[in-house]
Amino acid sequence: MQQPKAALAERIAERRTGGDDPRALVGEMRRSVLLVPVADGGLWSVRSGGVRWICGFTDEIALARFALRHASGDQPMDYAALLGARIVDEIVPALGEPAGLAVDIATEEGSMFFPPVVGIVPDAVAVDAGAGADTRGARA
Repeated sequence: MQQPKAALAERIAERRTGGDDPRALVGEMRRSVLLVPVADGGLWSVRSGGVRWICGFTDEIALARFALRHASGDQPMDYAALLGARIVDEIVPALGEPAGLAVDIATEEGSMFFPPVVGIVPDAVAVDAGAGADTRGARA
């Protein structure tokens, strides 16, 4: 029996074909529980283009594709199940550097990047917020 696609994976597929509202995609990401690999006591991330990307997966199948490429031998890959909103609202700001969320990066034609911009991450850590941005709610 085939497992149903996660709602976020479906929204990503719609967006990649030119459909769907980008705001709806961001909303779905915020409501979704993502599986984030854990390594060396922290969340698995990569740096690319001056941004640190936290890697999250919509389901265990997408995580398994990633694990086949990045896990050590036949060792299981530990992961945390985190709400997308928690990743972008709490974890990204705590990193102290430009950071975003990369979803399903090992899924060909199914990945999506949520960059550190206004509307995705808090304005205080968005790279496009500008010097005059409202910083209410920014963390010290």
